[in-house]
Amino acid sequence: MDGKLIVFEGIEGGGKTTQIQQTCDWLRDQLGSSAPAILTTKEPGGTALGRSLRKILLDSRLEEPIASQAELLLFAADRAQHVETFLKPHLEQGAIILCDRFTDSTIAYQGYGRGLDQDLIVQLNQIATGGLQSDLTLWFDLEVEKGLARTQTRGEMDRMEQADLAFHQRVNQGFCELASQAGDRIIRIDAHLSLEQVSEKIQRVLSKHLKQWGFLLKS
Repeated sequence: MDGKLIVFEGIEGGGKTTQIQQTCDWLRDQLGSSAPAILTTKEPGGTALGRSLRKILLDSRLEEPIASQAELLLFAADRAQHVETFLKPHLEQGAIILCDRFTDSTIAYQGYGRGLDQDLIVQLNQIATGGLQSDLTLWFDLEVEKGLARTQTRGEMDRMEQADLAFHQRVNQGFCELASQAGDRIIRIDAHLSLEQVSEKIQRVLSKHLKQWGFLLKS
């Protein structure tokens, strides 16, 4: 059976990290001992090279600001390494991969947020991924102000989180427009709900898709 790439997307503070781990545990329980490998990863930072790039991209104390074009290219470099050395090899072995951010984040953050040319971003994404797309993307839809308030409770905010409100509002608009254009590939998750309600929504969505893909679930 072919592997599946399930991506978790959305603005800062949406709860993706928590839900990825809970979803991973749920999948392992539902699919049982005969399940394929169920892996979690993230962008940036899913490889050794990516972890170094992540430190640069998110460091709020850099001596000089990162130009928007340089930021875009660093994200593309992280993605190219991630796809070639982690995602594709494991997908070819039949793994189910839960990934925190992928190509839609680049369009939302660097396209809508930074105002870079979206056609160029699509081309870079194509180069970096070799055409790999998510089988399903879960978009955590959350009011921008609420998401940023959540990030402030976690301690020091990273470079992306520290961007002004207008930037994050443009990013959110980008996700909204991407979801409206993507058909069934992107499923909206209401991130205003409680952790338990969000988990239940994710599990309902994944149960439907996993059955369509031919996986057998306990319930």
